[in-house]
Amino acid sequence: MMGSLIKNVHLTITGRVQGVGFRYSALQKAKEHNIKGYVKNQYDGSVFIEAEGDGTDLDHYILWCHKGPYSARVEHVLQVTGKVKNHSSFLVKH
Repeated sequence: MMGSLIKNVHLTITGRVQGVGFRYSALQKAKEHNIKGYVKNQYDGSVFIEAEGDGTDLDHYILWCHKGPYSARVEHVLQVTGKVKNHSSFLVKH
């Protein structure tokens, strides 16, 4: 059996995504799906996530990011493939 392939994505999420608990929900979901990386608010009102994980876990996480927590209203998710950095955990950056 082959080892899982770790992938890295950068997600820029726009809509009503600040002030609604998005970062801490993203942290919780990252833990559930074994995702490493970080989330932070951007000055333009968007949320940026760098996420690393194996294909299936990462796909589930990205799907969640298209919805966000209950009180969020995600309008758009820009997804760009990044370079794997072997993050050791998932952090909320300020």
